[in-house]
Amino acid sequence: MKQCSTLVCLGAACLLAATHVCAQSAPNYPVRPVRMVVPFAPGGASDLVGRMISPRLSRELGQQIVVDNRGGASGNIGVEMAAHATPDGYTILLGNVGTMAINPALYPKFPVRPVRDFIGVTQVVDVPTALAAHPSVPVATVKEFIEYAKARPGKLNYGSAGAGSNGRLEMEFFMRTAGLDLVHIPYKGGAGAAATALLAGEVQTAFVTLSSVLAQAKAGKLKVLGVAAPRRVAAAPTTQTMAEAGFSGMTTGSWQGVYVPAGTPRTIVNRLYAAVTRVMNDPEVIKRLNDSGAEIAVSKSPEDFAGFMQHQTEHWAKLVKEVGVVGE
Repeated sequence: MKQCSTLVCLGAACLLAATHVCAQSAPNYPVRPVRMVVPFAPGGASDLVGRMISPRLSRELGQQIVVDNRGGASGNIGVEMAAHATPDGYTILLGNVGTMAINPALYPKFPVRPVRDFIGVTQVVDVPTALAAHPSVPVATVKEFIEYAKARPGKLNYGSAGAGSNGRLEMEFFMRTAGLDLVHIPYKGGAGAAATALLAGEVQTAFVTLSSVLAQAKAGKLKVLGVAAPRRVAAAPTTQTMAEAGFSGMTTGSWQGVYVPAGTPRTIVNRLYAAVTRVMNDPEVIKRLNDSGAEIAVSKSPEDFAGFMQHQTEHWAKLVKEVGVVGE
């Protein structure tokens, strides 16, 4: 009788395991709302992109996409939460260059390693960063700003989303190359907080995502002096690139991508890749993102995105080392 009970238990265990495997393959995925973790506070490029694509992705998947802002610790709080989520496709992360490529070099003791703990589904956009200035700064070009700042060493403040943010690293590179002395003022919560501080005149300049300041620039509340992009962007065609201003190495942007926790079944990854690709090819989505200063950039495949991620991780690790920045 004991032997029979053991066999029954083993059979039940096998049935449960098979059921779990079947559930994990999720042929009908999704059957309930999906959470999109945005590891920054509202107002920055990640939040803007997430809220622009989530309604269309909801229609594509047939389930609501719930945007969950989890800012703090340069994005690490939201990233860690997403990494530890059940790998069933119901938690996706909208990661960016800072959280997925820069932070690993800044925080070597942080337990999450993006290339190990996530599967990259696809890149979605590239959001150029811009050298912006408060209207009180009497300049109109990058060259004029350099001349103005050189005459006032240590007198001008610049804002950033944190010690190792993309904007901080870009500004450090810019200052070293141009021979400037600006005071760093870090802000928590992502690019949105730094853009708000710039708008309020708490800082005189910053490298922020173009999407964070474009509307204010068009309204005359801020100045955009240059964009760190390989070519002029459609949303600001008269604004010179940093390369045109003499800084050929400054062509980086705040790219965004969709991720799921490692262990997520390939069928779900493929389903998400196909759905996100269709969303990013929607003319309405393209127009809205382009008007906000973002450029559509969809990976050829999850594997293609993985290769891009590896390259970006190595690139930023080298730059972090050169600049000598450490996570605060």
